[in-house]
Amino acid sequence: MATLPIQAGLGLRSPHLAEVLATRPKVAWWEVHSENYFGGGAAPAALEKIRQDYPVSLHGVGLGLGNAEPPDERHLKQLTDLAQRITPAAISEHLAWNRFGDVWFNDLLPVPRYAGVIDTLCNHIDLVQSRLKRIILLENVSSYIAFSDEMLSEAELLAELVARTGCGLLLDVNNMHVNQLNHGIDARAELARLPLHRVAEIHVAGFEYCDGLVIDTHGAPVCNAVWKLLEDALKLTGPKPVLLERDTNLPTLEGLLDEYGVLQSQIAKQSIEALA
Repeated sequence: MATLPIQAGLGLRSPHLAEVLATRPKVAWWEVHSENYFGGGAAPAALEKIRQDYPVSLHGVGLGLGNAEPPDERHLKQLTDLAQRITPAAISEHLAWNRFGDVWFNDLLPVPRYAGVIDTLCNHIDLVQSRLKRIILLENVSSYIAFSDEMLSEAELLAELVARTGCGLLLDVNNMHVNQLNHGIDARAELARLPLHRVAEIHVAGFEYCDGLVIDTHGAPVCNAVWKLLEDALKLTGPKPVLLERDTNLPTLEGLLDEYGVLQSQIAKQSIEALA
């Protein structure tokens, strides 16, 4: 399982990389999108310097574990090379698909939960874990469409994948709240269906409304309902590393650190209440 500090972490995005290197802010750990650091050059060299002072989590957005085809060999090699170079505290990927034949989609598309999907996903997860020689964490995703007559819920699918592959879970409570708003899914009922003992990381983020849908943009502060869902999740899981994600409408590093301070306060409050 992941060995991240059981503290608040922060998503590190490219516009802030140089300033973080220069100022070394008081952040317990950073998470980056793996694909931004593939290959050689300045970006992975800078991340290597970050790693000297902080634990780092590699968070994938493009592997496409839910594709019909096995993971792309070039992508998997680049991820393996980056992991060997950075020695991350955790590696995670979304429960999503992004390719059909030679067509690639720039999105994290929800996996249709029909017959055969479990075997396909298990084969792909086993392949990735074998190549990395370590457990990966799977993240539940936000969705904007629902498929008819699915065999099981996303939480039930994740439970099956954990049982059969030994992978861990990255619990994104913002995604659960987004799905509750978009589809009427009971987020707390979904929490109860998950193998919570395998949660090794939790994400919080903000969302925005667009044309009648709630979109997981990571472009706004965390709302009160997501803070409450985080609180409920931590009551079930116990203390966990919790990451704040921000990708669009990106504030200055100072502004982002202010948002990070809110997360730290939320976690501290939860810890005090647990001891009371």
